[in-house]
Amino acid sequence: MGNNKIDNMEKNKKENKKEEDKNKKNKSAYFIGIKGVGMTMFAQFLKKKGWNVSGSDIPEIFLTDKVLKDAKIKVFNKFSKDNINFSSDLIVYSTAYNEENNVELKELRKMGEKIKKKTMPYAKALGRVFNEYKGISVCGSHGNTTVSAFLGYVLKKAEMEPNVLVGSRVPQFKGSTLTGDSDIFIAETDEYQNKLKYFKPYGVLLNNIDYDHPDFFKDENDYIRVFKNFVQRIDKNGFLVLNGGDKNCLKVAKMCKSKVIKYNVVSDLKEAKDIETVNYLAYDLEIKGDKQVFKVNNLGEFKIQLFGRHNVLNALSVIATSIELGLEIESIKKIISSFKGTERRLQKLGEYNKALIIDDYAHHPTEIKATLQALSSVYKSKNIITVFHPHTFSRTKALFSDFVTSFSNTNELIILDIYGSAREEQGGISSLELVESIKEENKKNKIKMKVRNIKTISKVSLYLRKNIGENDVVVLMGAGDVFRVYNKLSDK
Repeated sequence: MGNNKIDNMEKNKKENKKEEDKNKKNKSAYFIGIKGVGMTMFAQFLKKKGWNVSGSDIPEIFLTDKVLKDAKIKVFNKFSKDNINFSSDLIVYSTAYNEENNVELKELRKMGEKIKKKTMPYAKALGRVFNEYKGISVCGSHGNTTVSAFLGYVLKKAEMEPNVLVGSRVPQFKGSTLTGDSDIFIAETDEYQNKLKYFKPYGVLLNNIDYDHPDFFKDENDYIRVFKNFVQRIDKNGFLVLNGGDKNCLKVAKMCKSKVIKYNVVSDLKEAKDIETVNYLAYDLEIKGDKQVFKVNNLGEFKIQLFGRHNVLNALSVIATSIELGLEIESIKKIISSFKGTERRLQKLGEYNKALIIDDYAHHPTEIKATLQALSSVYKSKNIITVFHPHTFSRTKALFSDFVTSFSNTNELIILDIYGSAREEQGGISSLELVESIKEENKKNKIKMKVRNIKTISKVSLYLRKNIGENDVVVLMGAGDVFRVYNKLSDK
């Protein structure tokens, strides 16, 4: 009898959510700076929910152009006050723009209070939608895109009808979003500029905390504080899933008043000290053919198509959350083995002159180490060439010494000139300085590695055309547009 009551309550909630979504149809939204990753995923989500969506941005082609085109979202490739649909129910803008550098925001400032009230930054607008659901936030310094896509994929395959927003295109989603009839809403959420303040989560997946965004956070304590404040807002009936091997995550967990679930990875179970302190512990990691295999506590063996220790951590986060949401172990095992990952995360782009070309978004020292460790474990007999595009002057300067020691698992390193952000002061550090410091560090540690600064994507492409062959694996690494190296290699 009790179960029937719960089933009826869930059924009513589903029907209410369907009715709410139906009422939102025929609404319209306009996006200023729509090609940004977060902006694109949110625009695509609203479009799938029946909204009429349009937006504007600069003419330059980004990876998100394809997603927007596939979603049939109208994009003006130039900012102009004539683009604006003033009758929109919602006007969303990227914080890369303001009234001083964007003619559309300048025009909106002149409008009445009614338009001002419906004009808001991306994170605030997303938070308003997220908070209407049983929101599950995926956050932390690294791995958010993979984890949010991975969890969304598992719940979708388990027929739980989730709503999912991911900060990259997911081939198995045919876009960056999923829409469903349930009240579950999984969103990749961003700590930068304290955007987390707009979200009131039911559940939080906290992957790791590793100081970043020095242009906004003055120090590590300032950075950690944002996560501490965030977990205090988790619903009392909700949960926090976190990396139990991350000391900063453990500090943050002390502030949580809800259920806390921990996971970790060890090399050898016999030496494990964490088995009593974490709920899910992975061990016996192996590469078997095209799968990475590992065991978890007494739950048996799991297989995933993603390589590297960091992806085992990502999988544990998904396993723990899926179990918390009621999925059976055997179902989870079957589903996670078929997840293929997202674009720009160890993504195989193709070959040139029989050399394998891989694209990866790593732009922080910790991410670089994880990516190169994964590649070196899979391609042990290959010559790994890393083309790194440093992202922002502020990050390069603040984490300079960490960048210097991040590339030990590559055989050759090419560093492009820094990809600066429009929001920061340019200069103060250079890629050539980074190259010289890496050479000194390698000499001190007797590491044999070719290291050079090649300034532009065009020149890197010319260099690779002449120098790569079948024994090479080339990884294009960075948060900017380093993937264009492959496009130029492919041009006939």
